[in-house]
Amino acid sequence: MRAASINTVCVMALLFASSNVLAADDMAAGAKLVELRGCVTCHGKDGNGTDPTYPTLAGQYASYLEYSMRSYQDGTRKHDLMKGYVKDLTDAELKLLARYFSKQKSTLHDLRGVE
Repeated sequence: MRAASINTVCVMALLFASSNVLAADDMAAGAKLVELRGCVTCHGKDGNGTDPTYPTLAGQYASYLEYSMRSYQDGTRKHDLMKGYVKDLTDAELKLLARYFSKQKSTLHDLRGVE
């Protein structure tokens, strides 16, 4: 029984370590995709926007970002510029961009403590 527990712990540790390596690869690939696809023009390298009128993507839920991009693709959300940027993104690219922006530090703040 004890050997099985040690084996389980070792397998879990290896899976955790490999997922961190993949996460680092995803971050590098995401940063490159942000540049290649032109996201950086409006949303900046880190998703905090180049202008206050552009939405902040940094720190948003990955599922929300993916849903939003898919909605621009299928026309559920209307925005000609965004539709043009996302129309040719693959499922893997949508997921990668969503994960990348969700992991960025957001410059948004709440109003707690503001009088």
